[in-house]
Amino acid sequence: MTRTERWQRLLDLLVERDGVEVEAAAETLGVSAATIRRDLDQLAEQQLLVRTRGGAVPHGVSYELPLRYRTSRRAAEKRRISEAVAALIAPGEVVGLTGGTTTTEVARALAARPDLAGGSPALTVVTNALNIAGELVIRPQFKIVLTGGVARPQSYELTGPLAQQTLGQLTVDTAVVGVDAFDPADGAATRHEDEAAVNSLLCTRARRVVVAADSTKLGVRAFARICPTTTVHTLVTDTALTPSLAAAFEGAGVELIRV
Repeated sequence: MTRTERWQRLLDLLVERDGVEVEAAAETLGVSAATIRRDLDQLAEQQLLVRTRGGAVPHGVSYELPLRYRTSRRAAEKRRISEAVAALIAPGEVVGLTGGTTTTEVARALAARPDLAGGSPALTVVTNALNIAGELVIRPQFKIVLTGGVARPQSYELTGPLAQQTLGQLTVDTAVVGVDAFDPADGAATRHEDEAAVNSLLCTRARRVVVAADSTKLGVRAFARICPTTTVHTLVTDTALTPSLAAAFEGAGVELIRV
């Protein structure tokens, strides 16, 4: 296990258990207590947790893992979902990508498509995610449009009036939206109202809205709504989606793709 993988697991345990103890974490991860103490000290220096006597607790009352520590969660499912989403995009389209781990994988899947290796441009990608723009800007066949705005360090997303002003002047063929929750009755949502406002506007500027989400995010609610279910044309998820939820989404007019 690398240090990055160990830190990821430690932060996961921190969220799951609302705190970690050195000895218990060492046993769970199969490393020495000295290694865990060192890891916790280094994570505390990054203000990702608060050290306590014998362990650590989450930093603050509203805890969210930064994007770089969430990339390995349900990685296999996200990879399949991202490849299926990328297959929906036609050469020459204008594609909108919100921030998030799954949409980042979609960007990578688009970059790997052989039929998008050339063109003038092969795709136009509109995004408010700094990390997605950074990965795709080196590909000359892609035209990258990055919104302005204020950067959220947890998600690398640009939000606020500047981002909304840019999106309000653009038209998108397909918006690929990452979500924290998608419920047939309550619609697609995220934890933060500033991200929801930008993502909502992207949906209104798109001819087609695709939600890319693994099954753990379905049938649950989050604080800030992005759009109602009727706005979403296609949901791409994994095969763990329950039959009852699948029927509810299809009853609301959403096309389901399960991979």
